[in-house]
Amino acid sequence: MVSSHRRNGLHMIEQWNGSFFEHSSLKALGLRFQLGHPIGETCPKPITPYNDDFVVIHTNGVHEVGVNFCKCFNAPERFVQLLRYGWFPATTHQPRTAASLAVLKRFQIHSFESKCSAFEFYQALARLGDNTGIRPVRDRYRAFLVMVREYRHIKMVKRAGRGHDVTGIAGTKLGECAVLCPACPQPQYNLPDNWADGPEETRWIYRLFLAIDANFRLKRRKVSSESADPSLGSGWAYFVEQGPYAEHIKNFADQFQAKSTCSSHSAVNNSRITDGLATSGVGSVGCARHDCFRPHSVGDLQKGERLCTVHYVDGDVVVSYDIACQWCRNLWERIQRYAKSLQLDEDLVNSFMFLVPKFHLPAHIGKCQTQYSFNLHSHVGRTDGEAPERGWSHINPIALSTCEMGPGSRRDTLEDHFGDSNWKKTYQMGTTLLRRIKAAVDESSEQTLLFHRMEGEVQKWEKEIEAWEADWTSPNPFETRIKKPTQEAVRRALAEEDRKAQEEGRAYALHTTFSGSELIAVGMELEEHQRRLHLDTKAHGPHATDDQKAKLLSKGNNLHRRIEQWIEVQERYIPSTESLRQDGTNPANSIRELWETPLFLPSAIPSSVPCDPRLQDVEWRLRSAQAHSALDELRRCLRMRSYLFIDKDQFSRGQHQNTRSQGMIQRTNTKVNAAAAKYREARACLKSLSRLYDGDDWKNRFPTLKDEDIRSLQADSEEKTKKKKKADDPSEGHRKVSWIWGALGDGVAEVVNDELKDDLRVEWCKSRARCKRWQEEVVLLTEEMRRVLMFLDTSADRWRAKANFQKKEVDGMCQEGIQAYALQQNSLCLDLKSHFKELWRYVDDYVQSKGKASVSPLQSIIEEPKELEE
Repeated sequence: MVSSHRRNGLHMIEQWNGSFFEHSSLKALGLRFQLGHPIGETCPKPITPYNDDFVVIHTNGVHEVGVNFCKCFNAPERFVQLLRYGWFPATTHQPRTAASLAVLKRFQIHSFESKCSAFEFYQALARLGDNTGIRPVRDRYRAFLVMVREYRHIKMVKRAGRGHDVTGIAGTKLGECAVLCPACPQPQYNLPDNWADGPEETRWIYRLFLAIDANFRLKRRKVSSESADPSLGSGWAYFVEQGPYAEHIKNFADQFQAKSTCSSHSAVNNSRITDGLATSGVGSVGCARHDCFRPHSVGDLQKGERLCTVHYVDGDVVVSYDIACQWCRNLWERIQRYAKSLQLDEDLVNSFMFLVPKFHLPAHIGKCQTQYSFNLHSHVGRTDGEAPERGWSHINPIALSTCEMGPGSRRDTLEDHFGDSNWKKTYQMGTTLLRRIKAAVDESSEQTLLFHRMEGEVQKWEKEIEAWEADWTSPNPFETRIKKPTQEAVRRALAEEDRKAQEEGRAYALHTTFSGSELIAVGMELEEHQRRLHLDTKAHGPHATDDQKAKLLSKGNNLHRRIEQWIEVQERYIPSTESLRQDGTNPANSIRELWETPLFLPSAIPSSVPCDPRLQDVEWRLRSAQAHSALDELRRCLRMRSYLFIDKDQFSRGQHQNTRSQGMIQRTNTKVNAAAAKYREARACLKSLSRLYDGDDWKNRFPTLKDEDIRSLQADSEEKTKKKKKADDPSEGHRKVSWIWGALGDGVAEVVNDELKDDLRVEWCKSRARCKRWQEEVVLLTEEMRRVLMFLDTSADRWRAKANFQKKEVDGMCQEGIQAYALQQNSLCLDLKSHFKELWRYVDDYVQSKGKASVSPLQSIIEEPKELEE
């Protein structure tokens, strides 16, 4: 009795031995696989492999099988017979090992997703046949490595269409086997014929966004050599051609390289240890917007990110590089020393823009953070330049395998993974661009609205920023120009204001002690004293010393006497307050209740109780001024807190200095909270007095102050610490300025404080930049969607044309396969195009109408395609 578990022609056999099933094989039972003939047909001249030894690696294990090759007249070669049966031979000469096409495809997909090594995969297959070690299977691991590598290479050139070209594989050009990014501008695929002749103001939509980066995880140890292990197709896909590249490195590796003038970048200063390594990593030029590897753009690094290496890798244009501030120094002079093929036309030099990726930018000095920022330069949209970092995250796990490979095996393996990464980006482009344009349209609308709320000296600032965008040597409007205030300067200014107030004598004498306006002003001053006494009492707490208690008691007694004197005068101006106090709200004698004593200013008097409208008008004006003053104080304290954090981060060293700085920051935070409380109290009083006035204009002048509104123009360490706990911490491109920085009366021009104007000028420039970048992002994404559809359409046409290719040296069966594959690829391109068009069918209508909607309707519009929800 035999038990069989079949897997695509190969079986896991168990034979009954009288007591139980035990392992066996079809070869042991006498089964022979006849190749070269249809199933069921007998070969008149069969021939066995040498020593009748043949092993097939399949998805369910490693099998010893009996194979008969055909030796009839005109019989194909043995390796051809194996391929037609679906078995990939380990060699073309007298093959004794093969792997099924199914297992090779399965390993390739497994390695793409799980990054498992060939050794791990082969060991798993071997254990499927014997998991006890009693009957070990034949070791064909090295043969499996050869078959995997050849299979990958053949699939790569097949998908590149080399089987449909008269020159065949031998005619493959450099970079021809790479999977192209369909959204990047490809002149022969997705750009209009006259794209280079378009208007200069719109030609930027065809700009190519590239990013240079190095990956030091993909190192290789000194194993094997180029002569023993060359690439199967050097320079055909993503890696550069090894021969000319090695010659370039040999000629320029020892050139002088200046030390970094920015931060101490290890990539510039070559501080990496390379002992025992043949390659310290790889450098690449990739697509900066869609995270795709570009053809002929990856090269091995010998020691750090040597600039001669990066120059050779990038023969086109660079937009983003971690150390762009250093790399672009004397760039054109260095390039002139290279080979003619690497030199650029002088007319193209000014078309290059060098920027630093957003995540890496904070590590640079302040000047670089404005000069090389994606957020501040025009016509770059919301590109962040960090695409290579995201790409490396998927490639890095394979480094555990490639570090011990020979040079050619490593490059071929990495190119296979680079190609898969590009292909995944391609078929996911529909949902990726849809998600991005949804966010871009929403954010563009919101940032545009926020930008137009900022008023003031906008014309002057806009001229400054436009001049700087046209010429980087012009004054940079994104940098502050006013020296930050000191405590001494603020104290001198306050003393001068007090002296002027005494000389001008603003009070009017309606009473021998208080005028009407003085009555309200003094009452509000007493409120402030009550608030301060409350804060001082809370600060000292129940553990106050006897001296502190004595000082608090003295302050309380003085305040109590002043309140009693003020109440006597108030009852003459507002007699109704006497009856209000007789309800049990008389001033208390204890300090603990003193700050709770109601003063019954006009805003606190019920509408049913009479009060002189002149006094109410006086309080309205004073409360308005108090609210403005509280906002000024709040802004001043927030700016001061930001400066203190900068001072602490840059200059405070050691426990003593850090403790002192932290104490100053805490005191400033107390002032921030006090200013916010004062504004909220003033607004509450204005709300009570607003019954005397028609309209709600005061609400626009004095909005409700929420806790999240209390933030600096630029997030300081205090705000960043709070945001770390939140998942929606906004980046620079999503940041929104709090309304408190726009509440400046009729405009910034009325603000006397020059340093506040300076801060607001910088923030206005950044707000304008955010608005412009999001608007540009919508335009770029719309153009990229058009490019993707045109790329797929062009690719489909090219494959359709390849279906008519006639290859003379092949039989009718192969010719039919050539045609079928071309038509299959044509259908795939058209299916992807149809799928993307279905996903994007509502986008154009929304983008055209986005300016008409006050609330973004994109969410409801895009909810209709169920594919996105899935």
